[in-house]
Amino acid sequence: MKFLQTLVNAATPVNGWAGTAGAIVSPVFHYLYGSGRMDILVVLLFCISLDWVTGIQAVKKQDKTYSSEYGLSRIPRTFFFLALPALANLLDRVMATPGFLFYGVTFGLIYHTWNSLAANAHRAGWPVPKAISNLVESEIKAKTERAMKQKEGK
Repeated sequence: MKFLQTLVNAATPVNGWAGTAGAIVSPVFHYLYGSGRMDILVVLLFCISLDWVTGIQAVKKQDKTYSSEYGLSRIPRTFFFLALPALANLLDRVMATPGFLFYGVTFGLIYHTWNSLAANAHRAGWPVPKAISNLVESEIKAKTERAMKQKEGK
């Protein structure tokens, strides 16, 4: 009897909509990104999230130039970063290559985003090992110069 009561509580309209959305999104996601690639996509999404967090903190602490307009203008860039692995996967399918483009593009984006978040963390004053700061020195310089140009434009 308790089992039937549990089913009554589980069969709600919200759960039905969530199940329907999952049934639609899952095959689309699989088609765009391929199977067995969730871990690397989670790493990419995590790096992008950390880049946003560290970028906001760097600007608030060091540059004091953060504007919501600039932040909103970065949203299409993020969608582009998430679309590139899908495009690479589709090209892999067309050329019958086993993920060469997908993994190359995805690891390249992770590397680029990692450089950006490490430079942002350094600019925010967060503890970053000296070796990593040295590796991303050019990125730190570029971000500082861009912030100065943005300050002069105001």
